[in-house]
Amino acid sequence: MIVVDTSVLVYAVGTEHPLREPCQAIMEAVRQGRLRATTTIEVIQEFAHVRARRRGRVDAGQVARDYAEILAPLTVVHPEDLVAGLELFEQQERLGAFDSLLAATAIRRGSRGLVAADRAFGDVDALAYFDPAAAGFVESLTNTG
Repeated sequence: MIVVDTSVLVYAVGTEHPLREPCQAIMEAVRQGRLRATTTIEVIQEFAHVRARRRGRVDAGQVARDYAEILAPLTVVHPEDLVAGLELFEQQERLGAFDSLLAATAIRRGSRGLVAADRAFGDVDALAYFDPAAAGFVESLTNTG
């Protein structure tokens, strides 16, 4: 199971950008059942917040609900994940608090890795990081399921 960061969701439905196509391809692979992926409720909430700034609340709510359905079951963050996330936050200078919690949750759930546009996730030794800007990105995820 892959954990999906907010950045992937934003780029997949965003305007023209070099990461739009690879992020769309990942979400399409999830929709088609070629890739198992999830995220957290917090990521869906963050996506809705970001999307609403440009597209309005109704659009943001609709797309966020679609993502929640596609990525179900969503991963629930527990208090122990928060503790691990804060420890990671203290250790990783480039990783923000929100992303540290997401990374810790992915690690604690034994996920195959995390896909995100933020390369700071690559600094986390215990986490396999998948960069949508990398050559062969989509194939690296879908060939091994």
